[in-house]
Amino acid sequence: MTPKRGNRFSENIMPPMKWKIGRVTVTQIIELDLTGGTRFILPQASREEVRKHAWLTPDFADAEGRLRMTIHAFVLETPTRRIVVDTGLGNDKENRPIPTWNRLNGPFLNDLTAAGYPPESIDMVLCTHLHVDHVGWNTRLVDGRWVPTFPNARYVMGRVEFEHWKQQHALGRSIVFADSVQPVAEAGLVDLVESDAVLSDEISLIPTPGHSPGHMSVHLKSDGAQALLLGDAAHHPCQMAHIDWSSTADSDPVQSARTRHDLFERFIEIPAIVLAGHFVGGRIVRDGKAYRLDR
Repeated sequence: MTPKRGNRFSENIMPPMKWKIGRVTVTQIIELDLTGGTRFILPQASREEVRKHAWLTPDFADAEGRLRMTIHAFVLETPTRRIVVDTGLGNDKENRPIPTWNRLNGPFLNDLTAAGYPPESIDMVLCTHLHVDHVGWNTRLVDGRWVPTFPNARYVMGRVEFEHWKQQHALGRSIVFADSVQPVAEAGLVDLVESDAVLSDEISLIPTPGHSPGHMSVHLKSDGAQALLLGDAAHHPCQMAHIDWSSTADSDPVQSARTRHDLFERFIEIPAIVLAGHFVGGRIVRDGKAYRLDR
């Protein structure tokens, strides 16, 4: 099933949002607005069910109960590094699972540069996982070839995740690996890490498998402030109210739900800003037997 609405480029949405996490600045660069076109990813989230949770409106759902979601990247600017976390869909890509994601020609790189982060200034790309909407701008098309978009960056990927998709590619099951991962690996720019690696004084990884075999979330800590970059451990805050609502894109729905529960319990009541792969804002608090985002 494909989305019937949404897919608006970022130039039609809003300027970049920013958060200060101690000495780390986090900037959101939106590629596409998916509002109203997301039931294919969370089929349980009917408008009726969504409207039962008043706290979702207006930030995470509209008045009609349609989920608000975006495809975006984050730039983390630490005192010493400029890091892009996940890279969206990318332009010119083909054979994508959603027809409207094919052969895009959007302004993402212009938006990134306008925010003060030209591609050559980025020194790390961190991939929470290697799905189509998180690795697309790893590469760009130049003279018929896929080349690294961020030529001065090391591309950090989870070892488990990389080896899984490398195997799928060898079996002919991952065009995404071929055009968005393999070219940066062949350029010698990939660093494989364990899912619990510590990348710097401010940045550590948390294993969050289920959405994909080697999915990782990112924990930011600086000067007493914290943020949790979920990746796709949850696609939408409604999954805080319904832990068992696993995404149709989850490789292991049971593990995905267990991961969400464990992650939310770990961060319950901690004043950590939640920044996910398709939504942003708030901290996790308990809501009866479940959870919600408190802004």
